[in-house]
Amino acid sequence: MGRDLVSPSMLRQMRGRAGRKGKDEVGETYLCCRENDLEDVLDLMQADLPVLSSCLISEKRRIRRALLEVIAIRLATSRESLEEYIWKTMLAYSAEAASIREHVETSLSELQSAGFVVAADESAGGFEATRLGKAVVAASLDPEDGTFVHAELRSALQALVMDGEMHVLYHFTPIQDLGGVVINWRVFWSEMEGLDESGLRTMRLLGLKPSAVSSLVSGGNLKESTPEEKTTALRYRRFYLALQLRDLCDEVPIYRVAQKYHSPRGAVQTLAQTCQGFAAGMIKFCEHMGWGAMAAVLDHFSDRLTAGARSDLLALAKITFVKSRTA
Repeated sequence: MGRDLVSPSMLRQMRGRAGRKGKDEVGETYLCCRENDLEDVLDLMQADLPVLSSCLISEKRRIRRALLEVIAIRLATSRESLEEYIWKTMLAYSAEAASIREHVETSLSELQSAGFVVAADESAGGFEATRLGKAVVAASLDPEDGTFVHAELRSALQALVMDGEMHVLYHFTPIQDLGGVVINWRVFWSEMEGLDESGLRTMRLLGLKPSAVSSLVSGGNLKESTPEEKTTALRYRRFYLALQLRDLCDEVPIYRVAQKYHSPRGAVQTLAQTCQGFAAGMIKFCEHMGWGAMAAVLDHFSDRLTAGARSDLLALAKITFVKSRTA
């Protein structure tokens, strides 16, 4: 898959699709490969399956997301019901009880400190999701990502560039795994020079400075020592992806976008596939926060993502069975 062999568990899952349950008694699979991959493929076929474990144990942040979700939808709001919920997950079979309780208590404290939940009934130890907490769940965000998105959109409420599309496309750019985005600063500089006034104004409002980009082109490093610097670094990476999203909306083929920005083709394809769902989440986030005007503006611009076409082709692209390429 891509440049790498599939994992042993994925191979088993794919093989499990052979035959039709209830109709066939036996299913056969054939694995085809190149001769120079034969040794690796044989090792793959004979590899042991990894031990199953709960995804909640890999990162504490996932416990926070799970707790926030059950509180927001009122599936579990008291300490007793939250504990019952946790003990019915696979996490209860993947870690020590004392460790789980410690993570749960720490996560609940952090959710309260971040303003996602509040103590609803101190005598019963109950919790209630705040408006922000409900918005994060509705937008399908992790709490950490929700904090970043909240700050970004709240800033946009005070000044949103509406005489161009870069600012809106920036807010439609998914933020998952931004830390892994590698920026080619020469390409960034070249694209920045081609921005119109609205695009440059968007950069200024985001705190992205041409002088800083010039320094990075010359061989400088993106500083990420303080929380403020880390946030600024995330904005540079997100804007770099927003430039790619702009080209995708202008009907530039995925392979050309990948070549232009020196990004893996799979990453650009993922961006094209996930941007619509993320944009819908941003609209939901604004609606739950009570930012109706912002939600309406974002919803108006979301047609570009759905159509995958330039603005002058939107009317044609909305016709049934007419896709962007046909338009």
